[in-house]
Amino acid sequence: MSILGNRVPRREDPAFLTGGDRYLENLPLDGGLRVVYVRSTVAHARITAVDTEAARSAPGVVAVFTAADIDLAPLPPAMDTMHQAMLRPWLADGVVRFVGEAVAAVVAGSWVEAVDAAELVFVDYDPLPAVVDPRAALDGETLLFREAGTNVVCELAVPPAADPGGDLFEGCEVVVRATLHNHRVAPCPLEVQAAACRWEPDGRLTQWSSTQTPHMVKAALAGAYGLAPEQVRVIAPDVGGGFGAKFGSYPEALLLPWIARRVGRPVRWGETRSESMVALGHGRAQRQEVELGGTRDGRVLAYRLTATQDSGAYPLIGAALPGFTALMTCGVYDIPRVAFASKSVVTTTNPIVAYRGAGRPEACAAIERAMDLYAAEIGQDPTEVRRRNFVRRDEFPFTTAVGTPYDSGDYERSLDLLLETAGYEELRKEQAKRRAEGAPLQLGIGVATYVEITSPVPGGEYGAVEITPEGRAVVRTGSSAHGQGHATAFAMLAGEYLGLPMEHVEVIHGDTDAVPSGVGTFGSRSLQLGGSAVRIASERIVEQARELAAGLLEAAPSDIVVSDGAFHVAGTPAVARTWAEVAAAAPDGLSAELTYEERGPTFPFGAHLAVVAVDVETGGVELLRFVAVDDAGRILNPLLAEGQVHGGIAQGVAQALYEEFRYDADGNPLTTNLADYAIVSAAELPSFELVSCETPTDRNELGAKGIGESGTIGSTPAVWNAVIDALSHLGVTHLDIPTTPERIWRAVQAASKS
Repeated sequence: MSILGNRVPRREDPAFLTGGDRYLENLPLDGGLRVVYVRSTVAHARITAVDTEAARSAPGVVAVFTAADIDLAPLPPAMDTMHQAMLRPWLADGVVRFVGEAVAAVVAGSWVEAVDAAELVFVDYDPLPAVVDPRAALDGETLLFREAGTNVVCELAVPPAADPGGDLFEGCEVVVRATLHNHRVAPCPLEVQAAACRWEPDGRLTQWSSTQTPHMVKAALAGAYGLAPEQVRVIAPDVGGGFGAKFGSYPEALLLPWIARRVGRPVRWGETRSESMVALGHGRAQRQEVELGGTRDGRVLAYRLTATQDSGAYPLIGAALPGFTALMTCGVYDIPRVAFASKSVVTTTNPIVAYRGAGRPEACAAIERAMDLYAAEIGQDPTEVRRRNFVRRDEFPFTTAVGTPYDSGDYERSLDLLLETAGYEELRKEQAKRRAEGAPLQLGIGVATYVEITSPVPGGEYGAVEITPEGRAVVRTGSSAHGQGHATAFAMLAGEYLGLPMEHVEVIHGDTDAVPSGVGTFGSRSLQLGGSAVRIASERIVEQARELAAGLLEAAPSDIVVSDGAFHVAGTPAVARTWAEVAAAAPDGLSAELTYEERGPTFPFGAHLAVVAVDVETGGVELLRFVAVDDAGRILNPLLAEGQVHGGIAQGVAQALYEEFRYDADGNPLTTNLADYAIVSAAELPSFELVSCETPTDRNELGAKGIGESGTIGSTPAVWNAVIDALSHLGVTHLDIPTTPERIWRAVQAASKS
């Protein structure tokens, strides 16, 4: 019986639950010194002096380094399409551009000694104007990089002229417009950034890194230090969360080999939580202007989304994320005329990186808020307006007005399942009752339908399978887990196609010596790419083994079948050869490897519904119910998929209701710890109601689409719409997120006076 599609428990969890995990801070490093970075306390300033004398003479200190000591070329922007004059120094060189930027590195025998010494480093700053608002950055009055002559990192327009010709909204009876702020959030992985390194006696570099992409880190280190790829080994041990923020690496980690070489000892570095809040890349931070037009009877004819992307102080991958927003501009709707334009700008804030969904949640929030505004304007139920404008099931594969090629979908079915499960009509009746009674706790019902792109970046993934002399299997994958359950998923796949029990399959990842190539884990790509590679490699080994078994059993290869870990002639299982016996007959062993290239990205979709109770007297919000239909193609393991959706919904709800990383006008961070930054917990969340829906894709061998980000994409606008819906009868038409009690109370008061 097939194991695929079953709720197989995660094999990783016993070690995590019993202390057998190996996070980077738990790893021994003989003779290792500690590195602590001195970080800027001002957002924008000239550095007039860095006095390290007192720190150098502090107990346990081995060395103190500043930008003047570093002889490495500065780090270029993340992509060639970005302004190449916006270089990032390894340590702030002459100018600091955000609070938290590393200015000096202190190396000592212990973490306590390094921290104490770091406090003795005196940095003299000559303040410059801060630029926190991306709209002010567009003005260019204060430039972060004078040599660039602009704060604009890159621009994008789809179509290229940002308008398909003529008046985009010609023929529209109704046009709704709004300014939305998809605000800045902190990823908050439970394991903060950490790294360690040592130079081996043979001149090789070994680096341990808490990263989602060990092979990418290997390439970065080889490039920075002029090493051949085979001279670098990167190991990602158990990684305690990433959410996109640990895509690649950071200057603080990449500088460690330089420090280790200078001091002649291994070194390690790990952030504190407060450091992580200001220095680990943030997410979102996109200001949007939406315009949507259509007919009075609910047909959308035109849509324009104009975005200003806050990139933070240096152009990392976040500056390019409007490209993903552009791809998903249309959402699940067949809109004839669509235009997208964006500008990414630098500001005196922590740089923006990928964060769960990375550009796609921004697109979904924009179109889903616009659809609710449109429905309210024409007096229709928001679910019916959505239904009328869906791309129909028989239209797939479908290319949107911005040229995005959707693979498969059944958007109306996902909405029907959602509304039926939630009891939508009864919810509306309860809402009407509370409104009629004038109850202080008003009910809000918010719906969001979504589609996203997974495996959006071209490039394959490595997978290899080999059979050991004992008849067991070893799987090697270029994907690198940070909580997803890869060891379970890939063992299921290999076991299924090899006819072996899962416990006879070992999964190896996260070590560039053990896995010769790979890309990593991001963009919900692992199963559809890495999983397909494991399946094909397993099938190839079975074909090799079938030939060998045929010789051992004196039968035709076409008559040989494999089951329960052994090969036999079909119909005569009593005479069989085990995998160990077949492997012994292979002169060069049994193995297969490949880099799997998918036939294009995939497009998961779904529908979410949130029910909230809003206290109109205090502004308090309680999330009462959350129902989600998430279709990620063929599901390998529902338990793993549901875990990903649970986490995604939690983070999406958090952005809508609680989490916001804030700066004051001078660029000082105001939410630098988990007391001030309202990270969501189980106490704020109901049990999620998940509904199964599977629409396979033809773009990979498994029929699978990504599931890691879906929950985040639909949940934020569903909750956002729900809160506004609860207040709509009072005259409230819009609120910024997070919809805090203060914002709600002010909006209600303003509406009551108008």
